[in-house]
Amino acid sequence: MASTKLLVLYTGGTIGMQQTAAGLAPASGFESRLRSQQALETGRQLPGWTFRELLPPIDSANMNQANWLAMVEAIRAGVEQDGCDAVLVLHGTDTLAYSAAALSFLLLGLPVPVVLTGSMRPAGAEDSDAWSNLFGAMQALHKGVALGVHLYFNGRLMPGNRVSKLGSAVFDAFAELPRQRVAARAGMIPAELDYRQPRQPVNLAVLPFYPGIRAAQVEAALAGDVRGLLLECYGSGTGPSDDAALLAALKAAHERGVVLAAISQCPHGHVEFGVYAAGSQLASAGLVSAGGMTREAALGKLFALLGAGLSQTEVEDWFAVDLCGENAD
Repeated sequence: MASTKLLVLYTGGTIGMQQTAAGLAPASGFESRLRSQQALETGRQLPGWTFRELLPPIDSANMNQANWLAMVEAIRAGVEQDGCDAVLVLHGTDTLAYSAAALSFLLLGLPVPVVLTGSMRPAGAEDSDAWSNLFGAMQALHKGVALGVHLYFNGRLMPGNRVSKLGSAVFDAFAELPRQRVAARAGMIPAELDYRQPRQPVNLAVLPFYPGIRAAQVEAALAGDVRGLLLECYGSGTGPSDDAALLAALKAAHERGVVLAAISQCPHGHVEFGVYAAGSQLASAGLVSAGGMTREAALGKLFALLGAGLSQTEVEDWFAVDLCGENAD
């Protein structure tokens, strides 16, 4: 789908930061800088574009669910009111993979492609990657990008629900992790998960298993009104199966309605509970497998499902099904 009218949505991040006495900080006014630079980019085939800015621009380390929902509303307005046929989101790199994953699920059914990009160095800085990433993403959209949410970085277009940030000081900072995909693809997307359906913020928690973890740590993670817990398990989905109190804490949380999801800590791993008895014990406590999903994808998917108001059973059922390529090739 080739773009001729692009929405550029600026959220902040390194790409538009300016130097302050305290260090680099988010700054407004990026549209004029972009138009000035584009005038120098002779020979590039770029789509026409309109610009929206989410205020205030933020360092992506401050990204949260409210920001994701604001992005969805701005994207809807650009598509439905302004007639844009593609969207480019400018975003900081620290949480870029999290936002790409979350938007993959929050924008299910959107009839135009979305690409996120950013940079490791600010636009205008010496040897910056900002303009090459930004105009590279624009060129990709002008040539045509498949529907869905993607991440463009360092010359590569990657699926937004399969990438992670692996480097903090290199231009090639993002990669699609080769995790095994094990879920069946959904035949249809339920109306409750369509991009036009409203979402509510959801209290979620993430907790890695580690040698010595105790029930108290699990209970602390589940304190308050947590509705979903993402557990980072060992290997193929194992954990401390000889700790009756820990397993009891998980089972009690599940019985009171908390969705318990499991991913593998291994960069090339996937969850398959039945391989080891330790994994089977976790499954019996109420955990649902994330298969080969990344942390970013699993967290974004939990938010999209729970935020749509689905029941615990509905969330668990849809979590185990591939919705947009996050868990099936």
